[in-house]
Amino acid sequence: MRFIVALFVCTVAGLSVPASAECPGNPDALGTSRVLPMNPGEFTLLGTIQYKQTLPLKDNEVVITFDDGPLPPYTDIILDTLASQCVKATYFLVGQMAHAYPSIVRRIYNEGHTIGTHSQNHPRAFERLSRQRVEREVDGGINSVTAALGNANALSPFFRIPGFGRTTAIERFLEGKQLVIWSADVDTDDWWRGSSPEAIVQRAIRRLNAKGRGIILMHDIHRKTAMALPILLKELKANGYNVVHVVAAGERPKSVPELMASPTSDGTASPTALTGAPSSASQNHRIKKRSASKHHPAHSYYPSDLSEGRMSALGHKWTFP
Repeated sequence: MRFIVALFVCTVAGLSVPASAECPGNPDALGTSRVLPMNPGEFTLLGTIQYKQTLPLKDNEVVITFDDGPLPPYTDIILDTLASQCVKATYFLVGQMAHAYPSIVRRIYNEGHTIGTHSQNHPRAFERLSRQRVEREVDGGINSVTAALGNANALSPFFRIPGFGRTTAIERFLEGKQLVIWSADVDTDDWWRGSSPEAIVQRAIRRLNAKGRGIILMHDIHRKTAMALPILLKELKANGYNVVHVVAAGERPKSVPELMASPTSDGTASPTALTGAPSSASQNHRIKKRSASKHHPAHSYYPSDLSEGRMSALGHKWTFP
């Protein structure tokens, strides 16, 4: 599957668009300082953790990204936090998770965030996969996220390689599909076992201050990340950082239709019982743990301590166990 991106008539390569400075109900919000449109072919490999080039950010500018989701309740908690601060982020979704939770995928998009992909199953040691397996993982992830969104134009041609497991052959394959390959500039290592929300924030700010700008990597499948995000946004504002929202240039729908949650046996609405998402798949996603990768030794496991009660939505308000 190749992305064919039509340019906005009003978009010029490298042009940035100021974002609204107002955040309804929160005059002290961090906000999103500007929108950075990315034209096809303008960038290919992004993020100084692995590459020489990154986004053309100014000093004290950051782009916030999340991998591996969606997974309730943590993705929803994070979306609530971002909305409260009028901050826009970029999500790299795993295909099997998008298939299990399509209503959350659509919520991410409808709240103005950018959606890219992160393979179908996030396999271990991506760099050691066969060419055929890489193709299946990349195309499968794109197809699953597209199906969850219900509109191919809502998906941006952005891809993050699982576990940063790059090879020249993989990069050439992705470039041939006109995908922009995202690494990162600042890894928060929020997946580390035993790492507290405060430690995640301290590590992120320390690494960010050393670089002065950059793409921040987090994962929206962890309780501690959801708890760390409000602290991190506060610290970003206190340290004078501005958030930039990256969007792929081209025709994008303003919104996609929302999906209705199906009632559970106790009469409550469950985000794991969605139309078109098999309940057995949802159960598997809740308990699955991923193996370690070369670059992230215990990276991005799915929490196994999510009871059915903890998965229940209270509107868009969630409580931590």
